[in-house]
Amino acid sequence: QVQVVESGSGSVQPGGSLNLSCVVSAGFTFSRYTMAWYRQAPGKERELVATINVLGVTNYGDSVKGRFTISRDNAANTVYLQMNKVQADDTAMYYCMVRTTGGDYWGQGTQVTVSS
Repeated sequence: QVQVVESGSGSVQPGGSLNLSCVVSAGFTFSRYTMAWYRQAPGKERELVATINVLGVTNYGDSVKGRFTISRDNAANTVYLQMNKVQADDTAMYYCMVRTTGGDYWGQGTQVTVSS
């Protein structure tokens, strides 16, 4: 069974940095699949944060371009989200997703709170 586990939750001050990790269980070839980070704040719709495909090509939501970086370590079945220059509006539950041929798998989410 595919399991997706995020880590890195916590509070950070505006302008600070935080790194999120997402580890995906074995059972498939991790390097074959697109990975993504989404987030959802209270009262708002879920929005795309970043994606990274099998070739390492990345895409970012407009609100995080230039501040966040998605990367992957295929040997460790892990995807990272480096969050820099965080803002109050970055406060949300962050979700990791892996897209497989059998469907999309989601983690339970990790809370990020940006406040002074």
